[in-house]
Amino acid sequence: MYEVIGGTQSRAFRVMWMLEELEQPYKHTPAKPHSPEALAANPSGKIPALRDGDACLVDSTAILTYLADKHGKLTYPAGTIARARQDGMTHMVLDELDAVLWTAARHSFILPEEKRVPEVKDSLKWEFARNIDRLADKMEGPFLMGEQMTIADIIAAHCLNWAYSAKFEIDQPKMLAYAKVMRSRDAFKRAAAK
Repeated sequence: MYEVIGGTQSRAFRVMWMLEELEQPYKHTPAKPHSPEALAANPSGKIPALRDGDACLVDSTAILTYLADKHGKLTYPAGTIARARQDGMTHMVLDELDAVLWTAARHSFILPEEKRVPEVKDSLKWEFARNIDRLADKMEGPFLMGEQMTIADIIAAHCLNWAYSAKFEIDQPKMLAYAKVMRSRDAFKRAAAK
């Protein structure tokens, strides 16, 4: 059985949601960063981590990719043009949404207070809004890649929820509707209930 290490208010939620979509059983260890459980799974103390037997994997996107490939769902086959496009979409979401939100979090409560630059958040909010518009323009259907949900959707929807909790305004109607549909998925609800 898989074990997900990390709290639901972190990127560990992505892994839990993925496992729920795959209908795979897992144990959840709601550890905080740098906790004894997190350090036992990852020497850096970062979360999430996924235990699969004796193997322990880190980085939410690497974990999602591993699970998608292993179970043959929520991904296009490796070595195909569709997979290359999916990987491009995944990296776009990571670069243009996740990285912006992570920078805002670092300057809000993660960095030592004397290293924070709170003024950067206005610029990050502007950048996030611009990037959301770009993402909406690239959407090819009900999901980012068209008719098939992929790991890019899990990351994007997680980022949209993160943005909401970080008080980043989302005025893009297409992305608001998309986020609502993603949150209404049974697998999302099961992961959120943990």
